[in-house]
Amino acid sequence: MPRIPPLEPPYPAEVGARLTGMMPPGVPPIALFRTFARNLPMTDAMTGWGRYELGRRLSLGLRDREILIDRTCARCGCEYEWGVHVLMFADRAGLTPAQVASLTHGTADDGCWTTDRDRLLVRAADALHDTADVDDALWARLEKAFDEKELLDLLLLCGWYHAISFAATAARVPHEPAAPRFADVLPPAPS
Repeated sequence: MPRIPPLEPPYPAEVGARLTGMMPPGVPPIALFRTFARNLPMTDAMTGWGRYELGRRLSLGLRDREILIDRTCARCGCEYEWGVHVLMFADRAGLTPAQVASLTHGTADDGCWTTDRDRLLVRAADALHDTADVDDALWARLEKAFDEKELLDLLLLCGWYHAISFAATAARVPHEPAAPRFADVLPPAPS
């Protein structure tokens, strides 16, 4: 049961306008946004940052972004937000089923990762999750693959999705009907 129930239609005009602006045209608002809409000043403050994190101005490309988001949400145990991103973006980001499974249950050393860049993204998300830091050795490797803008976006993207994961999980946001669950992806075979 949701601890903070998502708003249900019909929405007051101001809420409906805000929710419509948060979604692609013609797509009904997801439960997370309908939960956030219970606090419109907070929702307004978050909207600009959320658009940046998911928009074209982010210095990281779609694939990099989704690897970081999916891994962060999985490590936080946030099946809700992980499922939304896998449903909406995994195919567009070129993530294979094996890579989605690895992001959910595996490691950067799984055989499905064929580029050092992808492995570095998984390692960075893990380091930030585990220690709230990146050690000097990993940072040196990241600096060779990513410029300063990308590094800053990487750090804040992981932090943002920790916050989203905390809110979605603690508020018990109900799962989107079409979104996958962690159990829907099999752990990667041992390498």
